[in-house]
Formats: sequence, C-alpha cells, structure tokens
Amino acid sequence: MNMKGILPLLLLLGFMNISAQESDETKVQKTIEAFFDGFHKQDSMLIKQSVSKGIILQTIGNKKDGTTAMRTEEFSRFLKSIVSIPDSVNFEEKLLSFNVQVDGAMANAWTPYEFWYNDSFSHCGVNSFQLFKEVEDWKIIYLIDTRRKKGCRK
Repeated sequence: MNMKGILPLLLLLGFMNISAQESDETKVQKTIEAFFDGFHKQDSMLIKQSVSKGIILQTIGNKKDGTTAMRTEEFSRFLKSIVSIPDSVNFEEKLLSFNVQVDGAMANAWTPYEFWYNDSFSHCGVNSFQLFKEVEDWKIIYLIDTRRKKGCRK
C-alpha cells in the first residue's frame, strides 16, 4: 500500500479514537447519575464511590416562618437517613437537565430537579455540584441544593 492509501486510513483511525473517548462533561454527568443511582437504590456504597472524602452537603430552603435558611448536613448522617427509608416509601429525585462546565480538574454541574414522594410531587429546586478529578475519576466534593414548593414546572 502506498502513502496515498495509508494516510486516509490513519486519519480515519484517529477520528474513530477521538470520538470513542468520553468527554469530561460526560464523565461528570455519569458521576452524578451514579450518585443518584445509589441514592434511589438506598445503597451507601454506590453513593460513596461517587464522592470524595470530606464532601460538604448543604441545603437552602424556607423555614416555617418564611425566612430563607442554609443548613449543612453531615455526610454520614445523610447516608444513614437514605438507607433507613422503609421499603414502603417510594421516592425519586428526577433530574430535569444537566449544565456541566469543566476547567482542568474542576467541574461544576447545575441540575434542576423535581422530588417525588410516594408518587406525589413534594418539591423542586436545583442541585449545584462541585467536582474534582482525582486521577481519572470525577468525585463530588460539594453539593448544595435549593428546595421550594412554588414556581416548579410540573
């Protein structure tokens, strides 16, 4: 085979290799989806695989008096609360979209959601994830969400 025949073949193989590689944005989204897979299965090990040690969890919502407050939750307490939900309770956090931004080993993902409890709408909001690329794996290092009952698209 002469050089004219080899060049198109090499170019084709190079493009196939590039398209086969996952983008960091896709890997970030898959990390978040893995987190929610563990969440919905109430599997603490699956959840732990998607987060970094020292993860920070926070929530912004309204108190009973109507004022806005931010609450920080210990990760171990969060895990205990998820795995202790009775089998009779059906819950689902539906992610409505992903907006992922990556710069080197840092990523941010903005995911609007709806939360359903026993097949009834409970609340909506937005999750904001901060991730860090540890070697080749993206890990969630910070998660803050908003929670509200009004202004949701149902």
